This record gives sequence, structure tokens and C-alpha cells, in this order.
Amino acid sequence: MSLPGPGAGTENPPRRVAVFDLDGTITSRDTLVPFLLGYLARHPWRAWHLWRLPFSLLRYALGLSDRGRLKSTLIRQVIGPARRQQIDAWAEQFCNARLPRLVNRRALQAIERHRAAGDHLVLLSASVDLYVPHIASRLGFDEAVCTGLSWQGDRLEGRLTTENRRGAEKTRCIERLRERHPGTRFAAYGNAASDFDHLLRVEEPLVVNAGSRTRRRAGELGLAVADWRVTGPR
Repeated sequence: MSLPGPGAGTENPPRRVAVFDLDGTITSRDTLVPFLLGYLARHPWRAWHLWRLPFSLLRYALGLSDRGRLKSTLIRQVIGPARRQQIDAWAEQFCNARLPRLVNRRALQAIERHRAAGDHLVLLSASVDLYVPHIASRLGFDEAVCTGLSWQGDRLEGRLTTENRRGAEKTRCIERLRERHPGTRFAAYGNAASDFDHLLRVEEPLVVNAGSRTRRRAGELGLAVADWRVTGPR
């Protein structure tokens, strides 16, 4: 899903396009599980649907399901056919109550440096459009590109409507952004080895918050590394 933000569509071209990963880069950890657990805490009767979760995890472990399908299955089990208004309300509460405790302060500083420089800010995440656009708006991004989910009317169906925005799919997203911003330099930030593919294709890549093996591999590939793991106030 792509959400045009306040900086989209302006006549003056941006100085750069700055593309940020979310989980583990801007935040100190995954965001999907806290989002789902928070929703479950407010709707505890949904817990009975999780009896199917071990089977879903087993299918993934056996290679019978990929990350995107597992993600979709988990979301359907926890949230099910909830109405859009309910989910949007929880997404706003999640941004208010949980997001400040997850965000790395140094990531916020990097975002602000790009904004002050007049760069076009893109949040590119494998996480889903139930809440990523809310986070993008809260943090002042110009647009969000994330994994989309299907709806039946105003009720969540929960099947993927896009590729899972991970690995090579992130590279394809970068290529589509380049088509929209020809001749513009790109900066990109990611934390995992799965981000290397698109980081190697931009002018200003940075690997942040990575484990020792990922940092080592980044160095072998000539990618700069940094550590932003100073979280916001609790």
C-alpha cells in the first residue's frame, strides 16, 4: 500500500529520497506482534481462534507456508472480520501508547535531518497496512509502502493484496520509486540481511542495529553500519 503524504506531489523535486525500514530500524523490535497482542487484550474472546496457531507455525517450519502467508493467517486468527473503524481506532491507540516505547531516538533524529534537508521520506515495511500508514503519518513521512491486506466491505478479510514487502520485493519497490523520482539520489536504512539487496542499489545505504553476523557481512559488501538502539522514553 502506498499512502501519499503532505510532501507528495509538490512541484519542486526533492533533494533525495530517504527510504526507512520500520521493524528493527526505526523501532527496537517487531511491531506486528505488539499490535496484535494489544488488540487481543482489548478483545480477549478472540483468543479461542489461536488454537490453530501451532498448526500454522508447523506448516511454516516445514516449508509449506511462507512468511507472508503466515503473517496473513496470524492476522486473520487474531483480528478476524473486525470492522475498519475498530482497527483504525486501535491503530491510533497503538501509535499513542506503544509506539513511543518502541522507537529508537536516533532513528527519529535521522528522519528529522532528512526532513530538514527537504528530502522525500518513505517508510518501506513488510508490516501491514492496518497500522504502518498510521505510524508513517505520526512520524512525518511523505508516504508509506507496506504489505496490503484485503477487505470485504468494511470488514477485514486479511489475505495479502500485495507481495510481502521483504527481500527482493523491497528492491522492486525502490525501482518503482526511482521511476517516480528520476535522477534523484536515494538513501536507505535497514537492519537485516534481507535488506542488503535494496541497500546495495542506492547511493547512500546504511545498515543499522544489526547483529554481529549481519554487520560482518555488511562490511564485506562495503555497506556502512551504525547503531541506533537508544529507545524513547518509557
